[in-house]
Amino acid sequence: MTAPSREQLHTNPLLPHAEARLEGYLTDLAALVAIDSGSYSPVGVNQMADWTQNRLHRLGFDVERVTPASSHGHPVGDMILARKAGSLPVEQGGQRILLVAHLDTVFDDGIAAARPFHLDGHTARGPGVSDDKAGLLAGITALEILEETRASQYAELVFLATPDEEIGSPASRPMTEAAARGVHFALALECARENGDLVIARKGVADFRVSVTGRAAHAGIEPERGANAALAAAHLVVALQSLNGHWDDVTVNVGVVRAGSRTNIVCPEAELRVEVRSATAAGLAAARSAIESAAARPAVAGTTATVEQLDLCPPMEDTPSSRCMFDQARHLAAGLGISLGAAATGGVGDANFIAGLGVPTLDGLGPVGGADHTPEEWLDTSTVPARVALLASLIADLGDSRTG
Repeated sequence: MTAPSREQLHTNPLLPHAEARLEGYLTDLAALVAIDSGSYSPVGVNQMADWTQNRLHRLGFDVERVTPASSHGHPVGDMILARKAGSLPVEQGGQRILLVAHLDTVFDDGIAAARPFHLDGHTARGPGVSDDKAGLLAGITALEILEETRASQYAELVFLATPDEEIGSPASRPMTEAAARGVHFALALECARENGDLVIARKGVADFRVSVTGRAAHAGIEPERGANAALAAAHLVVALQSLNGHWDDVTVNVGVVRAGSRTNIVCPEAELRVEVRSATAAGLAAARSAIESAAARPAVAGTTATVEQLDLCPPMEDTPSSRCMFDQARHLAAGLGISLGAAATGGVGDANFIAGLGVPTLDGLGPVGGADHTPEEWLDTSTVPARVALLASLIADLGDSRTG
């Protein structure tokens, strides 16, 4: 069962345009869900890119299509970067707005045929129906409404569609960050939370490798000559896990432990893989310092430990500027009968990279959906018109700083 919709549609000048597009939206959504576009399925991702490119061309965008380098030996599909100049230059109060969605899903080839798109009342189901095909389509539909109503009071609209968000965007991240530099606001098109909330914050993630070095010895004849790296690593696991609760909204998880090769050798080396999540950059930095401090004091004589940061995804922090964006969205939502809330989540997305550059960012601007990444994934299609109208209205408001 889906969450009951709490949205009652009121008067908004863009709402009739969104309502008129609902039938076409559902037709397009069915076609997109029928495409297998897993992150490592570049053929399907490129079919998604073809569709997106064609629709943006029809809207007058200049579209750049790029094939990123392979990710960890796996090819990924193309990404789309499209730009359209508005009628209000920055010098006169116009703003540059970035919209970002992703083309890939978590599902393997064949799932689209095994679990095809279908409607059960207002509930749509199918792989990627919520994450993120409905959000991508909502962004395109909102842009079509702005074009139809000749709402061009902005400096520039930038539309970015990435091919590898579901695997952490390793190939597309540099282009995402390049596209975000110089924009005034970013709107991420993941679908709204199950209760209709937008996303105001996402935790950042830092991955670490802790390498422990000991000294090998024969475990039966002269174990005293050894220094057991596995034992030192075990003490570190306990020490690092005990960091949980030291800071608000910071979690530390030792997810992988490797040590030794034979039972008759005092273990000479071990490795820990550690993930830290935090709502703030300061929290990530504090946790890193604590991990390095623990590694500098090994519990077993003769062992040493070194810490290497493997990856860093910055948090999308709840900032005053993003709160101002949310307040604008909430005001517009009230005119559509939507009681809008702001949620924080531990999951990451492309919005993290954009917010990490200091760009005010708001996420969850697609229709209401849920159960992402599962066979039960759903979308409440009754929320599509109001959410598309909200998105289009927010773009129009943010694009003209004179209306603030």
